Amino acid sequence: MLCIGITGTIGAGKGTVVEYLEKSRGFRHFSVRSFLLELIRQEGMPENRDSMFLLGNRLRKTFGPSYVVDCLHDQAAESGEDCIIESIRTPGEAISLRSKGNFYLLAVDADPQIRYERIIERKSATDTISFITFIENEEREMTSSDPNRQNIRECIRMADFVLTNNGSREELYTGVEEILKKI
Repeated sequence: MLCIGITGTIGAGKGTVVEYLEKSRGFRHFSVRSFLLELIRQEGMPENRDSMFLLGNRLRKTFGPSYVVDCLHDQAAESGEDCIIESIRTPGEAISLRSKGNFYLLAVDADPQIRYERIIERKSATDTISFITFIENEEREMTSSDPNRQNIRECIRMADFVLTNNGSREELYTGVEEILKKI
């Protein structure tokens, strides 16, 4: 089973990469966001980025830095299919997945204004925010010395491949195909 982890900045195109790999290559998708949203609903928390941030950090602190992705990897291993685990947010998650073998970490980034326009366009429950809140949320998640908190900057640094997604979907798909040739 090949496992690709997806990390990157908010609105950079992680979901677009996932969709492409699902449709063009038959990868099975496992989402940290979906995992957390299911628990958020069970706990009656508001469905927003703050709740995901708080719950994710609480789960990592209680069960270990890679708890959520380990649960998702277990589900993927049961399927035996090539998979994508979307939203790697901590170095511990990347390290744990790497230790399981046949794992590659792919980071996606883009200019902040482009990313903000994308999140407004997708209109998800967690993305109805101002540009200032968008930047504040990102800064909160970019760096931390606590292994149980998001450190996207370090995850991007640890990535095997980094895609800059300032252009069209077709350009992004071409970049993904180039990466797949190297794996």
